[in-house]
Amino acid sequence: MHETAHPLSKTYRAGQFPLPVAQFLRLRERIPPLYGLLSVNAAILGYTHWTIAPVSLTLIFPSVLIAACLMRMFAWLRVPNAADFDPELALRRMQRTTVIAVFMALAFVAWALWLDQYGGPYEHGHVAIFVAVTVLGCTFCLTFLPTAATLVCVTVLSTFLCYSMIKGPFVQVAIAINIALVAIVILKILRDTYDSFIALENTQHALANERRQAQALSEENARLAETDALTGLPNRRYFFARLEALLANAGSEDVFCVGLIDLDRFKPVNDTYGHAQGDRLLHVLGERILAAIPDDAVMARLGGDEFGIIVQGPLEEAEAVTQALCAEIRRPARIADIVVSVGCSAGLADYPASGRNAHDLFDRADFALYHAKNEKRGQCVRFSSKLEQMIRTEQALDAALQTADLTRELSVVFQPIVATETRTPIGVECLARWHSASLGSVNPELLIATAERLGRAREVTLALFGRALDALAQLPQPMTVCFNLSGQDISDAETIAALIALIERSGISASRLVFEITETSLISKFDSASEALEGLREIGARIALDDFGTGYSSLSALHQLPLDMVKIDRSFAPRLDETRGRRLIAAIRNLARSLSLDCVIEGIETEDQLLSARIAGFTLAQGYYMAMPMPLPELLERYAGIPNSSFNAA
Repeated sequence: MHETAHPLSKTYRAGQFPLPVAQFLRLRERIPPLYGLLSVNAAILGYTHWTIAPVSLTLIFPSVLIAACLMRMFAWLRVPNAADFDPELALRRMQRTTVIAVFMALAFVAWALWLDQYGGPYEHGHVAIFVAVTVLGCTFCLTFLPTAATLVCVTVLSTFLCYSMIKGPFVQVAIAINIALVAIVILKILRDTYDSFIALENTQHALANERRQAQALSEENARLAETDALTGLPNRRYFFARLEALLANAGSEDVFCVGLIDLDRFKPVNDTYGHAQGDRLLHVLGERILAAIPDDAVMARLGGDEFGIIVQGPLEEAEAVTQALCAEIRRPARIADIVVSVGCSAGLADYPASGRNAHDLFDRADFALYHAKNEKRGQCVRFSSKLEQMIRTEQALDAALQTADLTRELSVVFQPIVATETRTPIGVECLARWHSASLGSVNPELLIATAERLGRAREVTLALFGRALDALAQLPQPMTVCFNLSGQDISDAETIAALIALIERSGISASRLVFEITETSLISKFDSASEALEGLREIGARIALDDFGTGYSSLSALHQLPLDMVKIDRSFAPRLDETRGRRLIAAIRNLARSLSLDCVIEGIETEDQLLSARIAGFTLAQGYYMAMPMPLPELLERYAGIPNSSFNAA
């Protein structure tokens, strides 16, 4: 890690300071030696003339000059303060230094030439050497103040040259001319060095400015990546990152709450006034929430009309914050020429009582929200022991599945996947149904979760797949069947082997099968999943990534897994009604196309969405607008009149 230099640091680094300040700091390194050189040379010259010149010239006058040099030396050696880094003050000090340098040069050359009146050839030679060495040494020390260096050279050497020409002899004149010529060369070198310094400073400043711009752009991109473009609130990614950070740093005494807020009566706004007005309402609600949310709380738009909230404090405090935000949401809002209002319901779960990881907290908050939507609409429900008891109904599910006759209780329905151009089906997705003898109809997700919990996942998967193969045998020849595999199915080599065996026994071409997987079920299982999926592809089956865009590793999944198709999650379909949403979805489609993957957009519920999907480049779509999930007889009857040639393979 690079350390940032302290503002009052004596250490100079190119590009660190404005140009006048950088020039001043470089002078601070050179001018103390300059005054040291003057002091030493003056003392030596005075000493060599001690016995032949008056005391005033060998002791008093040089002492005054040396004292002035030492005062200036210590002034430059002092520790810099904040004022020294003011560019205007630095310029003024360098201008003052130039004036002082000229006066000091006049004083020293006048003294040296005065001393030259005494002594013999050696003493005269010493004076010439003093003038030459001192002026050239000072010139080098004034490299970063070229104006002062030039004035000192001109002042001293012109005086010395005139003095030599008046006094003679010719040798001294030649010495003065020689010194002047050398000084001219040195001044040229000095000027080149100074120009290089200026160029380096300008280059470093330009690079630093580019780095700052790049950093600002990076920070802005990071902010946009964690911000919902419609409402201005943090998005799902930021919400879960913040939640994970809180969990990672939580101590034994820390308490915070996770909540979910879902809008009531929002769908009628979209249906009545259009999705554009619905988006404007969400934008207004986002502004209200940003204005009302406390500094120590986080509220994010998770998707659609669902929001997440994190409050650092107990349930009572979290409920008060949530109720206040809900009150802001419920206030009527004017959208163009209409006034609309929506309600909201909320669910809260607290750490550590309700859960100690993100999944448990979110799941319990979601369960509390579900209870509020169904039993206490418009209210905020806390996750409690009563709700915990309801969760324990999982035990009833476990018992029902343990005793279930899978042959009789399991069935499948089919939802067509259609060509957006002709609306004719090219395949169907096979969806599981469980009608328990003791519980009645059970949610398919609960069926899979219960089967995995009880270790009957393979048995359930194979039973459902057998029905899918039976249906595929009755469907028109080009049509395909998409069958969902869970994360446990993919990670179980025996399940994959059993699926392959069923396909081979059925005599049906594996090319008519598409196995769907979800990225969220494969996190940390990419290696084993890739191996299993390659086995299915080797027999001719194809692989589809379902719910694309909802997890944390969508792009990684595209590169790491052997895929043939992606199915864009239904949450993206409503965004087809907005310009920015269409651009985003078209970009996803182009990404899939660049990877040679077929692409299906799910969740199409209106004709406008279907038209927008077609315009965005989608050739395949699935959703309630085209067809609801239906049993096989109804499916066959619905498409009985369509020629087989119309059922193009996906």
